[in-house]
Amino acid sequence: MRTPLIVGNWKMHGNRASNRALLDAVVRGMAGQEGVECAVCVPFPNLGEVAGQLAGNRLAWGAQNLSEHAQGAFTGEVSGSMLVEFGCRYVIVGHSERRQLYGETDKVAAAKFAAALAQGLTPILCLGETLEERDAGRTEEVVGRMLQAALDLNGMQSFEKVVVAYEPVWAIGTGRTATPEQVQEVHFFLREKLPASTRLLYGGSVKPGNAAGLFALPDVDGGLIGGASLVAADFIAIVRAAQRKG
Repeated sequence: MRTPLIVGNWKMHGNRASNRALLDAVVRGMAGQEGVECAVCVPFPNLGEVAGQLAGNRLAWGAQNLSEHAQGAFTGEVSGSMLVEFGCRYVIVGHSERRQLYGETDKVAAAKFAAALAQGLTPILCLGETLEERDAGRTEEVVGRMLQAALDLNGMQSFEKVVVAYEPVWAIGTGRTATPEQVQEVHFFLREKLPASTRLLYGGSVKPGNAAGLFALPDVDGGLIGGASLVAADFIAIVRAAQRKG
């Protein structure tokens, strides 16, 4: 059985003081929570402080992006080996905001996936369609294309211990959530293409009120949580919903 996983994506929010307070509250709330793995993916400048704050804690941490290059003249980029030095376990790859705002292609996301694996990091590969693509009936075509780019470059075996997150673009930060039927349909589509051990997360306006229903779906192994991960009580409530699945 796959252990449920809840990952908080803090995106570009907060400052040192507010993020420290948030993490302290999450750690307190996690006390006694078993059967669920949890992580927070934070902005690069926060990694050192988070690593110190979580030393010896079962809450893991990671980054929201990495370079596809191991080293070199790439001003402003951060390599996988640098993330490892800060104790990162996870790194988000191919998030829709990276694809839409910064022009990252399927090929680039696949290369970043490979760069993460090369350093022993666990990539969280994000896949998802826009509203226009869903309305046109192209959801499986789009998520399948994104997935296939990573499979072509890295091979099926590389997916045995990684994480794939289905994040419909139209449900990220909009307050609109895919129905359980829509989520399960896409997760089943992905499950049939991947090793049984691959953990599939759902992301897209997951909240305490809908988490239990989403996590009860047979092919959903947890969530990649955006806005709700910035409120400790909400994040802990979502963790508890995943705990019931485990």
